[in-house]
Order: sequence, then structure tokens, then C-alpha cells
Amino acid sequence: MTLMLLDSASLWYRAYYGMPDTLLSPTGTPINAIKGYLDMSARLINQYRPNRLIAAIEGDWRPSWRVELFPGYKANRVDAKGEEEEPETLTEQVPILLDILDAFGIPIVGVDDYEADDIIATFSVNEPGPIRIVTGDRDLFQLVDDKRKVAVVYLAKGIANHDLVDLKWIADRYQIPGDRYALFAMLRGDASDGLPGVKGIGEKGAAHIANNFASIEEALAAAKSSDSRLTSQLIKKLIEGQDYIAIAPKLVNCALDVPVPKVATKMPKRPESLEEIYQFKSDYGLGSSIDRMIAALNW
Repeated sequence: MTLMLLDSASLWYRAYYGMPDTLLSPTGTPINAIKGYLDMSARLINQYRPNRLIAAIEGDWRPSWRVELFPGYKANRVDAKGEEEEPETLTEQVPILLDILDAFGIPIVGVDDYEADDIIATFSVNEPGPIRIVTGDRDLFQLVDDKRKVAVVYLAKGIANHDLVDLKWIADRYQIPGDRYALFAMLRGDASDGLPGVKGIGEKGAAHIANNFASIEEALAAAKSSDSRLTSQLIKKLIEGQDYIAIAPKLVNCALDVPVPKVATKMPKRPESLEEIYQFKSDYGLGSSIDRMIAALNW
């Protein structure tokens, strides 16, 4: 009974930048993100044959509680109006895509003041496995759990060459214990989210600490006691970074207690009429993309 969790914003961004911007509806509306999202989803549904499906969306791409903790959180992506920088030709496609997913009966879950990552994380710890998290972002590696059969379908190399990330994949890629990715990420930081990490500790230093300590609190305590597993430079940087370390777990870790609504997660059944879906196909010139999704759902 595999549950597939779609990190929707990650998918439509990848679709938008991966598909030609010359793809237009009969009236000239851009449809590259819509077609790409549907094509990717259909292909992955065919490959992994989930029994349950949820499309997670951002309730808030920059939650207030994370910004209160760290005002620089994602500040690098804020435009002059205080909103997320996003191409207008992508923004106009998102409502149409969500309407299409709704017409297909795919549950769309977003919760105010939480990111899609938090929603995915909450489902991943509360729903039975196997679970396949579909994303192009590394943030969700922290949710990988071999015992519960939670893995990430990582799309950095594209659909055809994507990686199925388990604990061994993380260990091989970063040379750390696979279940310590969150610790590694806290220390290293993430420039794309405006997260500096602990100043002066890069990927190599973060990996060393993750190999020797199970938590950031344990690493800081070791620094304060001049633990021999830490170099003098790492000790200095950890102690100097205490203020950031105090907020890092809540800032970087996905929330696991989002008040998500109860939704029917079973794969949607064919409705009595496909008229609404065929109308989208006709209005927006979605052709084979709609057909692929219909086929993937075994309709």
C-alpha cells in the first residue's frame, strides 16, 4: 500500500524550467509547467504504482514562525513587494494545474503557515509505509527511514535518471550515517533557503561532526568540554555559533505535527464522466499529458 507524496512546488518549478516556454494553450496561456507536472506525475505513478497519493502544496512558502526564529530565512527569494520571486508565466499556471488535479480527484493538501515539506513530513511519520516522497530538494532527505520504508524519489537528474534515496544512498553520497542528514544540513547550511549554517563549518566539517555526534546539542556540549573528537577550529566555530545552534533544529527540521486535514488518500477512481477533464484538455491544449495521467490512473 505505497503512499506517494508529491512535493508540488518542486515539481512544477522543475517542469517550468525543464519544458519549452513555447508550449502554449490555444489562447496563448503558457502550459509548460502544467504539462511537465502531469507528465512527471504520470510517469512516476506508472513506475512506483502507489495505492495512495497526495499532492502537497505550500500553505506558506516562508512561515511566520520560521521567519521569527531567523529573519533571513528565504529572504534571498523575496521580491520588492515582499512576495516570493517567481516568473509570472509560472504563477498563472499554478491555479489551472491545481484545478486539473482536483478534477482528477487527487487530494491537494496545504496548511496555513506551513511549507509543503512540513506537510509531507507529517504524513510520512503518521501514515504506514512504504512511502515515496517525490521532490527535487535535498531538505526531505531527513525523512528517509529504512525501517518504515520511507524513501525519497530525488529528481535532481530528471525523471529518467532519478535516484531513489535510502539511508545507504545518503551515507554513500555524503560520507555520514544516513540517519544524520538533518544534523549535517544544520551545520552546513543551505544558501538557496538563506540558511548560513554554523559560520565557518562547510560540508567537510559538517560531515566530520555528523560522523562523531548524534545531535547538534551533543556536538556543542563536546565543543564546550574540548572533546578530542573535535579539532580546535571546530570547537571554536561551534562555540561561536551557539546562537544559531539554539534555533537550528526548529528552523531546519521539518515540522512533524502539522494539523493536516483528513483526506481520502486512495488512488482516485474513474468518475462517471470525464467531461471536465476533457474540457481542460481542449481548453488548454494539453493533449497527451491528460491522456498519460488517465492511463497512469488505470482509467
